[in-house]
Amino acid sequence: MDRMESVDLNAAADAYAATPLLNCLLREAADPAEGSAATPDEGRTVHRLRGSGRLLRVTGGRRPLRPELRTADGWRPLSHTELVKLTADELHRYTGVPNDELPVEIADSREAVAALLAARAAAEPPRDPYVRSEQSLVMGHPYHPAPKARGGAPVASWLPYAPEAYARHPLVFLGLREDEVAEDGGPRAADAIDALAGLLDGPRPPAGYRLLPAHPWQLDLVGGSAAVRTAFADGRLLRLGPGRRPVWPTASVRTLYVPGEADLFVKFSLDVRITNDVRRLWRHDLLKLRRTDVAVEAGFAELRRCGSNAVWLADRGYRTASFAFEELAVLVRDGLHAQLEPGATPLASAALAEGFTGSPLAATADPAGWWRAYLRHVVPPVLDLFARHGVVLEAHLQNSLVAVDARGVPVQALFRDAEGVKLLPETERAAAWQRLVYCLVVNHLTEVAGAIAEAHPGTAAALWPAVREEFLRYDAEHGLPEIAELLSAPSLPAKTNLLLRWTRADGAAARYIPLPNPLNG
Repeated sequence: MDRMESVDLNAAADAYAATPLLNCLLREAADPAEGSAATPDEGRTVHRLRGSGRLLRVTGGRRPLRPELRTADGWRPLSHTELVKLTADELHRYTGVPNDELPVEIADSREAVAALLAARAAAEPPRDPYVRSEQSLVMGHPYHPAPKARGGAPVASWLPYAPEAYARHPLVFLGLREDEVAEDGGPRAADAIDALAGLLDGPRPPAGYRLLPAHPWQLDLVGGSAAVRTAFADGRLLRLGPGRRPVWPTASVRTLYVPGEADLFVKFSLDVRITNDVRRLWRHDLLKLRRTDVAVEAGFAELRRCGSNAVWLADRGYRTASFAFEELAVLVRDGLHAQLEPGATPLASAALAEGFTGSPLAATADPAGWWRAYLRHVVPPVLDLFARHGVVLEAHLQNSLVAVDARGVPVQALFRDAEGVKLLPETERAAAWQRLVYCLVVNHLTEVAGAIAEAHPGTAAALWPAVREEFLRYDAEHGLPEIAELLSAPSLPAKTNLLLRWTRADGAAARYIPLPNPLNG
């Protein structure tokens, strides 16, 4: 890479990393500023930071860039390093809590972006538009301070498994002695896992052993633990070798798509903090998985009987080793093609929001019609599961797929991830509804609507009236008392990922702040 390419790459990495950090800082620790020094200029907006009262100016709205700090000598541009220092100082002042870990994590995220951009420049994008959409999220979560942090690990340890680098890689297969197998999900899950033996490039498990697929990065991370090392030494665990065909990492990194005849997803533990959590398949989640998934499947079956074509990608079950229950767990999930509308192409909703080559959202000649079709397929299933079955889907961008027809028009919605599902009455109804509104409206619809408004500015004024109309239509047909309250509420709940990470709160301990409600009107 020559000097100019290096400069361009670094500038791009700074921009990709600064945008979500600025989104968080301005949402969670700043207010729109007033006064002569705060007058907007050339598309720039000014914000007063709550911790110090200092003024910060940025370019753009949905994806802010080019931060500048007001000083006695005027507006001073901030490098990414200076922005991180400013953020840390402001949060310390605002919360009264110090944190020397998060600035390092934010810097790690920025360095990961630089490595991903370099890798993408030298790699061939996948031809499959679905895989391409899953692997397009270079920026990632638009409201997380460090969306691409990889636990500070060396780039070489994780880059071969990074979806954003257009990675594909084989699974690693282990043989697990039968008396050490822990599993749930019945034959539907067990047969799917056993069938993956067809990918083996070496011998199949010997008599008395069961197949245990593993993620190669996770095996590197936990292979030196005493429990795993001892199991290899005493023969409870055998190395069978890699698969002979590659699988595709999806946006979540630890969930891999197995294409072809298998047409499955496999999800693994990954002992790395990605966004808010260390991404293990936790024992308590695995133990309740089937009960949760069965409830969701029942709700979607009822939807189908009522004429909906919405799809739930079921988490069929898991297999793991009793001596490393969380570390070596593998979960198997339904694939795509058996449930797709004929001729439809599934795409990750998060990719539609961030943008990617070939996005039908950007290319459509009828953005208003495209948006109405999108809403008609995405919104009713989420509301129906809540209203009629007491199921709260975590229908945020990364857990939602939309299938489009040959013209690029949405014709089907697909949802996934039982781990994030909440059930009533186990979860208090008001809290469950708040979670639904955050995931579906704030995290999901707001971002896709923003992408449409950027690509098709003339449609912007019609986007939220269309969302309101879709909620009203559902309420008129089925009745859901929370809808009237939602449409008249002055604000919507927005998750505070920056403050959550700064205060070292548990990743599942969501905290919300109010945002102006675009549905009110």
